[in-house]
Amino acid sequence: MDQGVIAQRLATLRSEHRDLDSAIAALGEAAGADELQLARLKKRKLRLRDEITLLEDQLIPDIIA
Repeated sequence: MDQGVIAQRLATLRSEHRDLDSAIAALGEAAGADELQLARLKKRKLRLRDEITLLEDQLIPDIIA
């Protein structure tokens, strides 16, 4: 993947990550919140974070010490 495509994908993933953060907060505040749905959202958020980290690593060149 070239850096432009990676940067665009990162922007999309970061936006989705922020949206999930808001959704998790709203669901957590709701009375009688669906715990299963909350757990699924949190798991999705963690997967996004992992993918973001992998893409960021591709953008940063390896430095040989």
